Amino acid sequence: MFSTVGQKREAFRALHRAGCFVIPNPWDVGSARYLASLGFKALATTSSGFAWSKGRPDNGVSLEQALGHFEEMAASVELPINGDFEGGFAIEPERVAANVSRAIATGIAGLSIEDSTGAPANPLFEFALAVERVRAASEAIAGTGLILTARSEGFLVGRPDLDETLRRLGAYAEAGADCLYAPGIKSRDAIAAVVRAVAPKPVNVLVGGSPATVAELAALGVRRISVGGALARAAWKGFMSAASEIASHGTFQGLESAVPFAEVNGLFQGP
Repeated sequence: MFSTVGQKREAFRALHRAGCFVIPNPWDVGSARYLASLGFKALATTSSGFAWSKGRPDNGVSLEQALGHFEEMAASVELPINGDFEGGFAIEPERVAANVSRAIATGIAGLSIEDSTGAPANPLFEFALAVERVRAASEAIAGTGLILTARSEGFLVGRPDLDETLRRLGAYAEAGADCLYAPGIKSRDAIAAVVRAVAPKPVNVLVGGSPATVAELAALGVRRISVGGALARAAWKGFMSAASEIASHGTFQGLESAVPFAEVNGLFQGP
């Protein structure tokens, strides 16, 4: 385990140099501590899971809420934490850089910046602007030891163009991104194409129920595997099913499969 921010950042950077690791996504301190107890080497926040815990939709929290969440999560475990920083909470590169500088101060070991706009008609930032946003984030991070992950969101926002995704990821790599990520890409051929396009820089792949295994993704050259909001959705499924049964039928059978009180409570004993 690592006690200082510097140690966490160096450990996180080392994980990206070789091999393949899973970086699961907790949404609060309790889920982070449980994942840490399982032996994972790093964790990543999930914008959707955190937003749902606040009763908000994905991308529905404020910059101040996100920064507070980063600080709380980074302090909660002795593991590197990667912060899902959405689109940097700004459009202009200089404002992205300013917000990234604030995120650095929370103690996280890495953060991601995405190129989605949130506008259905034009869901991706124009290419040149998207590149400049990554460059600005990279310049803000320089010298801190953080890992910058640049995300191209085309496959999640209705623009599933592999050639354009490769063009963007290659440009983001040249602009200073340390790790590249195209969530929504699932086929082995597409994943391998991303790995080739940005080599030797590491690639993150999102898994949310895909039949691919860690070994299979590692064989494709993937360095990092995350699950986004999938663990939060799995937790919500159990909660919603049990609560709906009570509301609709007046029965409580769904609670019979709940984890025993002592087992959950025991996770959080001690100092």
